[in-house]
Amino acid sequence: MAVKKFELIQDRKGMVWDLLLYVPTVSALLGLSARFWFGKDLNLSYLLLFLGCFFLIAGTNRILKTRLMILPTAPIAIELDGDQVSFTLRNGKRLEIVKNLRYYPDYSGRTFGLSGMNGSGKQMQFVFHRGQFGDEAAFKDAQTAFRDR
Repeated sequence: MAVKKFELIQDRKGMVWDLLLYVPTVSALLGLSARFWFGKDLNLSYLLLFLGCFFLIAGTNRILKTRLMILPTAPIAIELDGDQVSFTLRNGKRLEIVKNLRYYPDYSGRTFGLSGMNGSGKQMQFVFHRGQFGDEAAFKDAQTAFRDR
């Protein structure tokens, strides 16, 4: 099998959609938390504060790692060679999945996930979006390569 390499780019359109999803959600949760805090319903306030912080962290990680690929641990290239998948990270390091490689497509066809173990037995997982690939053909080629391996 030939080595397939996929270079990833920033997904700015996806980032806008994620911002449109996460900013109102986090704002509403934190606003309601403040309202219940001053309304003397502390238990509900703590719950909403926790949910607001959770979505803030999850959304920030999704935007900075998978959409904009700014974080040092964000993959910027994928290389498929047989049953081995290598990732080049933003910080210059290279990670490899050598065992239990699994491909997880989503039902909408806009993302897919890869998981597996590296040589030292550490479980790794990554999510890739359609906008991270140069064009639709590259995304379809990547999906086909991982599905058919």
